[in-house]
Amino acid sequence: MSLEQDFDAAFATRLALREKQIQQNYRPIIGVHKWFARRPGTVFRALLLAEYNGSEPLESAFWKAHQLRGVVADPFMGGGTPIYEANRLGFHVVGTDVNPMAHWVVRQSLDRLDIDAFKTAAAEAIAVVEKQLGPLYSTKCLKCSQPATAKYFLWVKTADCPACGTQNDLFPGYLVAEAERHPKHVVVCGSCGALNEYESQPRRGHPQPCSDCSAPVTVDGRVHRQHVECRACSTSFRFLPKDPQQPLAHRMFGIEYHCAGCKPTHEGRFFKKPDAADAAHFRSAERKLAAAPDLPIPADPIPAGDESNRLHRWGYRQYRQMFNDRQLLGLGTLLAQLLREPRAELRHALLTVFSDFLRYQNLLCRYDTYALKCQDIFSVHGFPVGLVQCENNLLGVEKIGSGSYRHFVAKYARAKEYCREPFETMQSGKQKKIVPIHGEEIKATFVDQFPKGKERQARLLAAPAVMMDLRPSSLDGVFTDPPYYDNVQYAELMDFCFVWLRLGLRDEFPAFRRGSTRTNDELTGNETEGRGMDHFTEGLSAVFTHFAKALKPGAPFVFTYHHNDPLAYLPLVVAILDAGLDCTATLPAAAEMSASLHIAGTGSSVLDSVFVCRPVQKKKGGTQPSLPMHLARECEAVLRRDAVAMTSGGLTISLGDLRCLTAGHVARYAINLLAPGWKGASPLAERMRLGTAALDQVAKKVAPDALADRVLAAFEPLARTARASR
Repeated sequence: MSLEQDFDAAFATRLALREKQIQQNYRPIIGVHKWFARRPGTVFRALLLAEYNGSEPLESAFWKAHQLRGVVADPFMGGGTPIYEANRLGFHVVGTDVNPMAHWVVRQSLDRLDIDAFKTAAAEAIAVVEKQLGPLYSTKCLKCSQPATAKYFLWVKTADCPACGTQNDLFPGYLVAEAERHPKHVVVCGSCGALNEYESQPRRGHPQPCSDCSAPVTVDGRVHRQHVECRACSTSFRFLPKDPQQPLAHRMFGIEYHCAGCKPTHEGRFFKKPDAADAAHFRSAERKLAAAPDLPIPADPIPAGDESNRLHRWGYRQYRQMFNDRQLLGLGTLLAQLLREPRAELRHALLTVFSDFLRYQNLLCRYDTYALKCQDIFSVHGFPVGLVQCENNLLGVEKIGSGSYRHFVAKYARAKEYCREPFETMQSGKQKKIVPIHGEEIKATFVDQFPKGKERQARLLAAPAVMMDLRPSSLDGVFTDPPYYDNVQYAELMDFCFVWLRLGLRDEFPAFRRGSTRTNDELTGNETEGRGMDHFTEGLSAVFTHFAKALKPGAPFVFTYHHNDPLAYLPLVVAILDAGLDCTATLPAAAEMSASLHIAGTGSSVLDSVFVCRPVQKKKGGTQPSLPMHLARECEAVLRRDAVAMTSGGLTISLGDLRCLTAGHVARYAINLLAPGWKGASPLAERMRLGTAALDQVAKKVAPDALADRVLAAFEPLARTARASR
């Protein structure tokens, strides 16, 4: 059992924590297309090497090229991390995902690409579109009065006062830019709309005069809990009606631009209030869009859903309503041009870039007042609707700004260059050293049957995992990152890209002829769709069972999971046992970045428990299953070992981390307790009852919260000493 013994958790965590800080630098392959909650590639490389590379220590094996043999499967491939790492090490891969967008992302990542031809084709398409639409993104520099390029247009939602009819800007705050990456704070005047720059942020109690109209300016907005006080008559009114049928109107109030002539002598960024010419450019876009009804623009409605219902509450009923007219014109024009590319390999790559950059090209993006750039719609795993929006430049300026098509072309090219010549990043003191792994690459030949032969092959399926045709004793291992119940609504989010991408792929690929990526086969909890814990447990069990039956004798079934409530592991307990597996180890590994927007400030863990499962070993003599005599003491020793490993790996361990790891161990003990006598043919309700009882039994003996508190209290002084010595 190599993995259980040879996985170096401290080493893997050290690498994973660095990777998650800037994942696109450590694993540029993620630049092919956005996916959610990707686990670090370094963790899966470490897991695979620990299992299959014999007795060589992980710390030396990690930096070498390998040509391992066998077939590794991932039934929930999502963004594809286990697939890429296994393929790179030499394995054939088998992957499935019910979401066609996941299938497409993995396919494009493994597919071959002439990178130079791709760059040329992209440049040609950009040149054509720029000739047609470039003037719509021009503005006048306030310093030299010469033409400049708009990087970002800033918009604010508006609402008319029901008492006097006055249009009101719905600013939650008037701060545009902080004095961090710009010399001064930039603040909008609530009276005349001028952009003012101040040394300190003016507050309601200490306002500062506007440079244009002398009115008092503060960073404090007029909006509070979906109410605004009318600037004309002081009436307070609710600006968002119940069940709105269309979004609120918007007003352009600011522009960040780039002036190549002034930049060498200018400190900071360039900001301006839009002038008459800027407004005219937008009206021109409106007219051009109205005169081009045949542009490829989706007309799909937004279906109800746990995440998309938020869009409905703000009046977004169709996907096209999430874009303004200049964005629709630009996206439709660019997509039409990309579809003219005759070479399928290049067209598919260009369309993938288009699909990915949509997340920076919509009116749910916001302008980051600290970083001074556009924040993408999926910066959190949902559809956050704000009151201030950021419209990005469609094509962009090379090496200026972010989120434009040019930037995403470069990102895609870098991802494919990494596939051709993978590398690892080694930390040497305070310096980073790029270590090329000569002899490895990420690419595969796609096949419609089970992989075989020496050339690395990939069998990928855009369908439920149980539809993959698998033979007994055909898989050398399963490595996966399954869905975490209702943590991410993958289909609802990915439909945002799918409705555009299908316009270019539906004639070639059957999976893109559907109207949506949503399906009842998706294994996520979803109240709107009526998919609860029973659905999730039953579906997970079916997938685990299907793939476990194909494992070679003794081969591992490995997956990552995290939650700090032991009962959240119930579906996993049932699925593992139904599949005829036992849990031989739960190992700690870094998974998230503490600064992530969906993690920061929540107290959530940044760690995963890695579950290592193998076929149940039947005990002789009919021995009744039982828990270890000193379970609490044993679990505390294991948790302390985990804490030492994580701290050695550079993590500042938190209470949330310890609770998460404890919950994983509780689940392992429950599985061990039930495995010898488990009856997978029993009704689901009975299996869930038994699983719940076992988790409760273990939890009562272990007392997870008290255990985590105790270990943290004992461990913090040691952790401080370890950090001080590094």
